[in-house]
Amino acid sequence: MRLTVLVDNNTLVDRYFRAEPAVSFCIEDRATRVLLDVGYSELFVRNAAKLGIDLFDLDHVVLSHGHLDHSWGLGPLVRLYTEAGFEGRVCPRPKLVAHPDIFVSKTFAELPEIGAMVEAGKLDRHFDLNLSTAPVWLTDRLVFLGEIERRFEFEDAGPLGHILPETGATPDYLRDDSGLAYCSDTGLVVMVGCAHTGICNIVEHARAVCNESRVRDIVGGLHLLDPAQEQLQKTADYLRAFKLESLHACHCTSLKSKIFLANSAPLREVGVGLRIEYGN
Repeated sequence: MRLTVLVDNNTLVDRYFRAEPAVSFCIEDRATRVLLDVGYSELFVRNAAKLGIDLFDLDHVVLSHGHLDHSWGLGPLVRLYTEAGFEGRVCPRPKLVAHPDIFVSKTFAELPEIGAMVEAGKLDRHFDLNLSTAPVWLTDRLVFLGEIERRFEFEDAGPLGHILPETGATPDYLRDDSGLAYCSDTGLVVMVGCAHTGICNIVEHARAVCNESRVRDIVGGLHLLDPAQEQLQKTADYLRAFKLESLHACHCTSLKSKIFLANSAPLREVGVGLRIEYGN
């Protein structure tokens, strides 16, 4: 399996890509190509082109959750396919996999909308939608984790903003937050967008779904921007027990949190253009 970072907050030295505070990963498991999140803008399209990654060869688009820095790139992706259609190019129709709440409107503080800007009813003209609370296997080794069971009280940060269903605004507990897991022969690779549900909760859920106790790597945002010391310490203790090969914490993980976690796992640098190869 290969993971390529198309969008992250950071770039790497001598790698001339552009970054934004968002996430998009291209994941290749043999012949299957998966896009996990689409960032905030069209940036993932431009970076993919520079990296030689063909977005017309996608089998799945997976959204980790509906926030703007993970879902607003859907518009540029639809434009890319539509403009290709004008030029007579055969447009792909990838499967779009996500939690059923992915398209609800979300507000935060005074911001009127931080959720997905494209409605499901329009997206299903471009993608085959598979909205599921249950795990969805994309290949025999790669799985969308579905709705995450919340096991650890220290990761219960409460709601973040509100959702706007037809009945009115209600607190947003981010039930749509999920991720991917790859089942290698030496343990799981867990890939997340922001881990709003808690990275420990997500890893435990992945272990249960995959019936695998070992974890070799975690890639993505850990939502540890300004965590309570208890949460940071218990997260570090939890990760230490796995003796990870590496920890690719990025996006919404603060420098303070990265430094703290580096005592528990081999922390690796992440930036646009990074490619990580995993054997079976």
